[in-house]
Amino acid sequence: MEQRIKLPKTFRYFTNGNIETAETIWFILHGYGQMPEYFIRKFQGLNPEKHFVVAPEGMHRFYLNGTSGRVGCSWMTKEARLDDISDNIDFLNTLYSNFSNQKIFKNKVLLGFSQGGATAARWHEQGNFNASHFILWGSVFPPDLSLPDNKSKFSESQNYFIVGDKDEYYNDEHISKMKKYLLENNLQFETIFYTGNHSIQIDCLEKLTIRIVKP
Repeated sequence: MEQRIKLPKTFRYFTNGNIETAETIWFILHGYGQMPEYFIRKFQGLNPEKHFVVAPEGMHRFYLNGTSGRVGCSWMTKEARLDDISDNIDFLNTLYSNFSNQKIFKNKVLLGFSQGGATAARWHEQGNFNASHFILWGSVFPPDLSLPDNKSKFSESQNYFIVGDKDEYYNDEHISKMKKYLLENNLQFETIFYTGNHSIQIDCLEKLTIRIVKP
């Protein structure tokens, strides 16, 4: 008989920037097999006096090859997925509350890359962050996420779907299906293409940042 028990767990996160001076807070959710301390380096080009970046770690760690060596993280698998979804939202809610209790930010940006995109979308809709800008980067929108009619938080944020023209996980057919899904579900996303593969492309990130945080 399958049963469950809730226990305290230690979650890690990494930050970059000066929370005292920053007007914009970023929550960036890494992809499958990545580690947040390396993922956050992609965002070090943001002015640390204006941008405070938070990179939470997916709750599941594993060896990328065999039983030793490099370690990666995952947000969830198909096993006990509803428990993991709930735990992820609880973790992210608690983490954000630690920062929101310290100050009010002018802009709140939520970015989900690859596998992290689905977790980011669920948290945006069901959590406490209430992002002003939501970025789905090289990812898919979770089709099982229930959106209330005319009350979705996605209708209150600026939303972006970003993908590289050489993304090994996205071809033209995948992109067309994604755009069709967003349109059919009345999800207003601006599609942005960049030259590159399945990664955070720095030039694209910098251009988008200028639009989000106007001079």
